[in-house]
Amino acid sequence: MPERVLIRLARLNKTLVFLVTAALVFLGLLLPGIVGAAVLSVLAAGLAWLQYVTWSVTPAAGRVPRMLILALVVAAAIYKAS
Repeated sequence: MPERVLIRLARLNKTLVFLVTAALVFLGLLLPGIVGAAVLSVLAAGLAWLQYVTWSVTPAAGRVPRMLILALVVAAAIYKAS
């Protein structure tokens, strides 16, 4: 099943995916309290799953930035929840 999802994701417009992701982060940061934290948590879960599934084919140089971005989204979700 992950292979089918990854194939569909690979066909998406990369600019559109970036803009939607950026909009979700922005929305999560703007929404108050637990609602914003929920948006950021769902986004972080999706990013974590994608990172887990693609870890073996991700170049070593690309792993660190992706981990940092995931950590920042998780940190923002924790901050919004508290």
